[in-house]
Amino acid sequence: MPRPSRALTAACAAAAVVACLVTPPTAAASEAASGQGHRCPQLQLADHWYGDNAAKIQQVIDERGRCGAHRGGKKPLAVFDWDNTVIKNDISDQTIFYMLRNDKILQPRDRDWHNTSRYMTDAGADALSAACGTDARPGKPLPTSTDIDCADELLSVRKEAKTTGGEDVFAGYDHREMEASYAWVAQLNAGYRPDEVRQIARDARKAALRAPVGATQRVGSSSEVAWVRYYPEIKDLIGTLNRAGFDTWIVSASPKETADVWGSEVGIPPNRTIGIESLTTHGRINGHLAGCGGIADGEDAIMPYVDGKRCFVNKNILGIKGEAQLDPAPEAKRQALAGGDATTDVTMLADATGVRVTLNRNKDELMCRAYDNADGRWAVNPMFVEPLPALDRTYPCSTTAYENADGTVGPVLRTDGTVIPDQADTVHG
Repeated sequence: MPRPSRALTAACAAAAVVACLVTPPTAAASEAASGQGHRCPQLQLADHWYGDNAAKIQQVIDERGRCGAHRGGKKPLAVFDWDNTVIKNDISDQTIFYMLRNDKILQPRDRDWHNTSRYMTDAGADALSAACGTDARPGKPLPTSTDIDCADELLSVRKEAKTTGGEDVFAGYDHREMEASYAWVAQLNAGYRPDEVRQIARDARKAALRAPVGATQRVGSSSEVAWVRYYPEIKDLIGTLNRAGFDTWIVSASPKETADVWGSEVGIPPNRTIGIESLTTHGRINGHLAGCGGIADGEDAIMPYVDGKRCFVNKNILGIKGEAQLDPAPEAKRQALAGGDATTDVTMLADATGVRVTLNRNKDELMCRAYDNADGRWAVNPMFVEPLPALDRTYPCSTTAYENADGTVGPVLRTDGTVIPDQADTVHG
């Protein structure tokens, strides 16, 4: 990996003229900083970033934040995915692993696994029933700490969206607006109160942060990742954005209750966390999901995933109503900065008007757009912990990197309709 350049991180001079050190500063940003006499918040870990990424990010902070265009007006917006963007590893995985190891998965209503997802196939429901049995009453814990077959079947659904026999567990959903196996993680909480789900998440978080880097744990018959770490560089970025006057949000494809628990560590409270939002009946999660973009609550047809992330940003942050939530917001309202690592984040990143921080996890559509970098706003960075080596192939941008709503694949297109050519993996560990 090429040696990262050291971005300029000196603070603004506390003199008659206060000028932010950026590369290079725009006249507007310098003038605004001088006129307001503010100290421009600077990335403290700028030299940890790849290439000139820190300089790109700092320029957006200086231009859009309180040293620049903001200056006490409407706050600029920044949005971040969570799993493998703000942290290394996955909080939904760790929560499910904890639940399986501690008998926290509840027998579904009527002992019928179809009731856990409207997209559950007969093959999926039959496999789960056969593995987990019917002895436990609905709403009571399944003994997954000792019932290896049940734990393995549940884990296979979570990780592969397939039965242990290789059959599809979910079918019939819009692949640009949700991922049924991700939604299922939230739907498995049916029967719990939201505070009980948050407590499970707190317990799982404590275990994951205590585990040494590289540690594994036994879940069913499998050996699974046992640890999570916050990226200091992203924590520094979020803190810098907050000090610069940005409105900073988490937009996660994990359950909201889980994201709420993890976000406070980086200065993002629950009222600025978007996740899979579960509906309740008499205070208990009922297995149905909040809607967006003209899709009603309880239809379970959309979540913060690919185009669904745009929808919930527009709904929950920008206050856009109805079907227009699925359309790009007016440019002046959209996020100045976005961060993500996977195709689930691609629409949210593409909507960003300043810089699109892209951690390279070799996800085809995202990396096609990031490497194509048609407008120069993408900033590709290796993961800060255990970065991946160079991909041993090109990204198939011109043929199969785009997943359509029906699950079929095709080429990735630019906004002008032209096909993105295949891309080499050039920014890696």
